[in-house]
Amino acid sequence: MNDLMSVVDWSRAQFALTAMYHWLFVPLTLGISVIVAIMETMYYRTRSERWLAVTKFWMLLFGINFAVGVATGIILEFEFGANWSNYSWFVGDIFGAPLAIEGLLAFFMESTFIAVMFFGWKKVSPRFHLAATWLTAIGASLSALWILIANAWMQYPVGMEFDPAQMRNVMDNFWAVAFSPVAMHKFCHAVFSGWALAGIFVIGVSCWFLFKKRNEAFAIRSIKVGGWVGLAGMLLTMWSGDGSALDVARVQPMKLAAMEGLYNGKCGQEIVAFGILNPEKTAENDAYPYLFDISIPKGLSFLATHKFDSFVPGINDLIDGIELTPEGDTIRTESYADRIAIGKKAHEALRAFDAASVAGDSTAMATAAADLKANYRYFGYGYLQSPYDAVPPVALTFYSFHIMVTLGGALLLVLILALWFAYRKPGTLRNRLVQWIGMASIPLVWVCSQAGWVTAEVGRQPWIIQDIMPCSAAISDISVSTVQITFWMFAAVFTAFLAAEIGIMLRQISKGSKSDYDSLKS
Repeated sequence: MNDLMSVVDWSRAQFALTAMYHWLFVPLTLGISVIVAIMETMYYRTRSERWLAVTKFWMLLFGINFAVGVATGIILEFEFGANWSNYSWFVGDIFGAPLAIEGLLAFFMESTFIAVMFFGWKKVSPRFHLAATWLTAIGASLSALWILIANAWMQYPVGMEFDPAQMRNVMDNFWAVAFSPVAMHKFCHAVFSGWALAGIFVIGVSCWFLFKKRNEAFAIRSIKVGGWVGLAGMLLTMWSGDGSALDVARVQPMKLAAMEGLYNGKCGQEIVAFGILNPEKTAENDAYPYLFDISIPKGLSFLATHKFDSFVPGINDLIDGIELTPEGDTIRTESYADRIAIGKKAHEALRAFDAASVAGDSTAMATAAADLKANYRYFGYGYLQSPYDAVPPVALTFYSFHIMVTLGGALLLVLILALWFAYRKPGTLRNRLVQWIGMASIPLVWVCSQAGWVTAEVGRQPWIIQDIMPCSAAISDISVSTVQITFWMFAAVFTAFLAAEIGIMLRQISKGSKSDYDSLKS
């Protein structure tokens, strides 16, 4: 058992490592591709050499980031077969479909038109080149769509049925998988947050130009475009985040409880604006959850149900079987102990079906299949030893969520002020403090983005498929040492990728700050 858990822990750590490195590049690709397309549109309409220079500068940074993001993404997908082969077998027909569409349609479209973007300036018409730039941006978002559909299905498995004859799940409704509300909200949240991140990135780099007192007109133009895209992205991220919160309350209530460090819920539940968790607190003791907290009255009830006085279940409530309906009503359902018992009945039924199949007893097969179908909804709980095994890491989920929200609010203010200064008080942008705030926002927006991803993924533990399969049942039959070796190999390779990208980008930004863009014809 210890060896098994070591393989699980190291496999999870390796996937987290590669996913977080990959996520450093994805949101910038999603956002800066749109910014570049808008800049080229301005060039197409004005034929201004300054807009052409602005477009080509940011397009180059997009290309650098895109190349590294592709390399890290390919490695990430291979891990499903290498480290999570049981998962791949169990749901490969479902999970593989959106990934295949992403590769055959979205990525093919994206990679085709990106070649025209970079090498077609004098080979195709300006209109066709502009279309290629927009299609590259659309292709990047479509790639994200299908990947996030696959991820959302893991968190809200729909459109499937378990086939005991194959011992795995099969898709029975593609459209339910593709257009589940969880998938749509997750897609919008990821793409719009990419716009916000790219907007902050453009503002920060432009502040470096202003700090060096070079190409001020170039920098202000960039701030205006980046600021508007970033502001739209941040506001839409908040909107989609509200929808995601409703989804989490409905289909992953334990994640919501962990996000707030909430153990015992109530009607009109407050939300923690700032807090420090009590490290001694667990679901198995009566210690107070926080060492310090500042809360907003009834905030969590509104976030979860859009009703100020609704009941929000905490970790202990959920373990005892108290949940919310999709309409926001409180109900009593199976306790986690009962779910474990139901899951074990499903396992027994599956074994009985297999034995009857070997014996050729069709009557027993039909009986076992009916028992399995009746109990399958809690199949994954049959792998758990205790109800407390279904509680995610509360501290990591709580702090990640609150870092994301806090930084998101601060960065919204940065975007608003950057636009205000650029349009109303451009002289303020020459202030050293303002420039430093703009540059310091670059690492902060990545911390915010990573914190959101950690919240989404850590908060759903121990499940690789919500309620159906825990991580401990999904891994490959490999040794701990194998995973450890590949973990450190990937850590070294991905760190080298990151260092290379940062180095190349810094050289290009430095080169751009020394160019004389402002002397070009407007």
